[in-house]
Amino acid sequence: MSLSDRIAGLAARIGFEVGTKVNATHPALARAWVSFGYVAGQTVIHHAYGVASVERLAAGQYRIHFASPLVDANYCWMGLVRSVSASGSQRLAVTPTTADGRAAAYVDVRCVSSLAGSPADSTEVNVVVYR
Repeated sequence: MSLSDRIAGLAARIGFEVGTKVNATHPALARAWVSFGYVAGQTVIHHAYGVASVERLAAGQYRIHFASPLVDANYCWMGLVRSVSASGSQRLAVTPTTADGRAAAYVDVRCVSSLAGSPADSTEVNVVVYR
């Protein structure tokens, strides 16, 4: 057996093993993600997976509704917000409080200005949810 045949066999075995270990239920895969923004007076979803809609609750405050509810509210979410100008204050994504803002069917995300700490909209908010 040649070296190239052995490498091909090894690659096939690795592919098979990884395929049986990593599937749609693997915890390292995102359950939902969305890129959205507040543009021209309305919430616009740029791209999404596992997200049914994004609702603007108030300036800089959004509720992301999942396409299918997660099993519970014990998930991790991460967010990144694009600043509105190159020289202005940065925007941050935060959760409202520890007591609210998270349910199996949705997650609430607030965008705040790093200078004032007050809610502020952005044209691009990116959120990823892991469970």
